[in-house]
Amino acid sequence: MLLNEIVETSRRVGEVSGRLAKIEQLAVCLRRAAMDEIDIAVAWLSGELRQGRIGIGYAAVREAMAESAAPSPSLTLGDIDAALDRVSHTRGSGSGAERMRLLRELFARATRDEQEFLVRLMMGELRQGALEGVMIEAVARAAEIPVAEIRRAVMLTGSVAPVARAAFAEGTAGLAPFAIQLFRPLRPMLAQTADDVTDALARLPQAGFEYKLDGARVQVHKAGNEVRIFTRELNDVTGAAPEIVEAVGRLPIESLILDGEAIALRPDGTPHPFQITMRRFGRKLDVAAMRETLPLSGCFFDCLYVDGHPQIDRPQDERFAALAAALPRTAVIPRLVTGDAHAAQAFVEEALARGHEGVMAKALDAPYEAGARGAGWLKIKRAHTLDLVVLAAEWGSGRRRGWLSNLHLGARDPTTGGFVMLGKTFKGMTDAMLAWQTQHLQEIAIGRDDHAVQVRPELVVEIAFNDIQASPHYPGGMALRFARVKRYRSDKRPDEADTIATVRMLFQRQTGSEKQSPTAHD
Repeated sequence: MLLNEIVETSRRVGEVSGRLAKIEQLAVCLRRAAMDEIDIAVAWLSGELRQGRIGIGYAAVREAMAESAAPSPSLTLGDIDAALDRVSHTRGSGSGAERMRLLRELFARATRDEQEFLVRLMMGELRQGALEGVMIEAVARAAEIPVAEIRRAVMLTGSVAPVARAAFAEGTAGLAPFAIQLFRPLRPMLAQTADDVTDALARLPQAGFEYKLDGARVQVHKAGNEVRIFTRELNDVTGAAPEIVEAVGRLPIESLILDGEAIALRPDGTPHPFQITMRRFGRKLDVAAMRETLPLSGCFFDCLYVDGHPQIDRPQDERFAALAAALPRTAVIPRLVTGDAHAAQAFVEEALARGHEGVMAKALDAPYEAGARGAGWLKIKRAHTLDLVVLAAEWGSGRRRGWLSNLHLGARDPTTGGFVMLGKTFKGMTDAMLAWQTQHLQEIAIGRDDHAVQVRPELVVEIAFNDIQASPHYPGGMALRFARVKRYRSDKRPDEADTIATVRMLFQRQTGSEKQSPTAHD
């Protein structure tokens, strides 16, 4: 299959708004792929590289684009996948220059549309609306297999590509090996958002409310004396958390799969901020020393497998009962089953008072929908807001092609008269907001390129976010987590926006120590 067929399919998928139309376009493309191209096609049409990150940044990828493009399509999926394999495996002295040489050779053989597609694919900016749920349905349609069977196989293996390859090769029979297995992590079940307790109980009249901890999501597998820990990205991090390995290893149960959080707690039992917990999972670790100064606790909220029996199809209430029977009380998340709004709100306030970020509300009869943002789980959190200034905006792709979408956000710095960037967001925008800001931001532009438009810092926007984390990527040393746009503040001038000092104060309050306050980088 030629790359051009993927590019054209991606364009068509981005241009149509209906889910069924997207699925049909994807299915038609997948049917044309050769057997050894299926996993490549699925990955690329999902906006992913099989190789993951290839170690080259946006500017370098743009630089590698040839000044002239190929006159007609000739690159196959296999050609490009092999070239990206070579790029990703190039290491050692001079590897940067060699990766650039390989990329230049690749881009020189691509048409201009193919070059633009590859840039967005490599940078993770290919958002044409082919999310995993849509791709699962497209694979099911193309392979002529019930979508429930494809979805379950993906749930159990953690990836669409191998399931698609098996489905196209052997049909329904090819899905038989995809069963829950110890030490093969499942994709974690995700939650939708509820505005508050009233909203949650309107959707789940009787629910199990649980503390929502802001730790590192982990899945722990036990078979006999062997225990392994996996992240929500399915990476093995067993060596980083020996306390949890030892605690689960002591349990008098032969086999288990647990879902929960690894979290660092202060001596008084309140949680450290997320970024402090994540120090235990950094690249360079002195585990023994960190275990002494920043011990981890495992706190679990679901049991997916126990003593040879999968639990994922059992109701939430039964799975929690199995969890409570298997673990000591201190390792189980605090929980309240109620349909009473006053009792639920008191539970929320209790969780917040203990330093946690909110609660989860879970349907008592819900199965474990691995990898899905199921309606059976709702999260209720207290969001913070800041009034920040728009510094630039990036052009969108897929459904947002032609609109300025991803906003660069800055806090005011009274000492310099300028603004300190705290991150970006493209979340929370309506179509009307996108259309308005695309027109207005171009009217106040002070610079532009193919990727973004820089603007005069005069628009104030109210941003909701969950918390603030230390970040070396921005000048102020901080970044907002899960930032999303609430509204533009036409009633505020830029000199009324929140200051970087306010942001640092919030960060210090969140960490509980001025010693954690970041400083600007030179």
